[in-house]
Amino acid sequence: MKTKHSVSVVYDRKKRVEKTGEGNVEICIYLKRNVRKFVIWRSCNPLEWRQYKKSDELRKEIALYQQVLDKMVKNDEELSVANFNLHIGISPDSIEKKEARKYSTSRGFIDFILNHMTKEKLSPGTASHRKVTLDALERFGKLKSFNELTPANVKAFDDFLHDECDRTLTTINNYHKTLRKYVQMAFELGYIPRNPYKNPLCRFDRGKSRERRPLSEEELLQLRAIENLPVKEERARDLFVFCAYTGLSYSDSQIFDYKTMTEKLKDYTYIDGRRVKTGNTYFTPILPPAMEVLMKYNYKLPHISNQKVNDFLHLIESRLKFRKPLTMHVARHSFATLALSYDIPIENVARMLGHANIKTTQIYAHILHSTIARHAESLASRIR
Repeated sequence: MKTKHSVSVVYDRKKRVEKTGEGNVEICIYLKRNVRKFVIWRSCNPLEWRQYKKSDELRKEIALYQQVLDKMVKNDEELSVANFNLHIGISPDSIEKKEARKYSTSRGFIDFILNHMTKEKLSPGTASHRKVTLDALERFGKLKSFNELTPANVKAFDDFLHDECDRTLTTINNYHKTLRKYVQMAFELGYIPRNPYKNPLCRFDRGKSRERRPLSEEELLQLRAIENLPVKEERARDLFVFCAYTGLSYSDSQIFDYKTMTEKLKDYTYIDGRRVKTGNTYFTPILPPAMEVLMKYNYKLPHISNQKVNDFLHLIESRLKFRKPLTMHVARHSFATLALSYDIPIENVARMLGHANIKTTQIYAHILHSTIARHAESLASRIR
């Protein structure tokens, strides 16, 4: 935990190393509660960072900023980013202010977001989600400039999202998640005097995600056994089965290449890949049912659009009279649940799925009655 009025160094705060191989070394000045200034010292790879973090050059830079901060505290000056900038030689006519003037138009905040999105090397899916938020901001019309970033307008935007159409709280929270990111960035760069999301007026209910309903092992067997499907439905079913027995997402399955992405260990073949959505690495087995699908298609999976494959899966769902929606994401969830039901440690399941944080995997780890029953029998046979 950082103390007030301190200076520290952070590396790869934006988590770019996995995507670009380099992260920023930033000096973080803690001015006061919820007020920090980040100064980019340089960009480097992790190996270079090990050398730089012990360098005299970096220590001198930290000491300089600490002296400035201590002087401001001693003189009882306002601990604001703008005031700190003046002490370190960033005047109103500095590069930062000139940069800020680029966004002085009536849609300055929108242009600010668009500019940073182009620099972030977003995956197509993430870029699409952020574009949805931008479109909503355009329709709302009151958060286009920096001057309009007030708690009242952010609250009005939340009301607009509720009133415009039938959105869940979880969906609305995703809009705020995108907006909050760029609002905080604007605050840290000094474009706005305060972050409106820190105001009590802008504390919104995040809601709860809809419960995921994976296929049980028996339902997976039914799905694999169904015969005489139309060709398009059969290809969709086979793609689902492959993902249900490897844990791959739809997007990852569409870029899967058997020749370049697999590794043989003893009797099994594993996929060693990197997720399209997050860039996280994963290492997962190709279980026998998934291998059967690969052999059926000469080790080249069917390529079907996500919308079409889900449409065909809904038809199969009706044929089998499943009382739960059948989509490609259910396949990935079914793999996670199946692995956990066979007591695979959750840390290993996280690695198979390509989760950087085990908390993400815990979403899939709802308690299964069959697992409780098996563990209860084992407990009953051992207790005295």
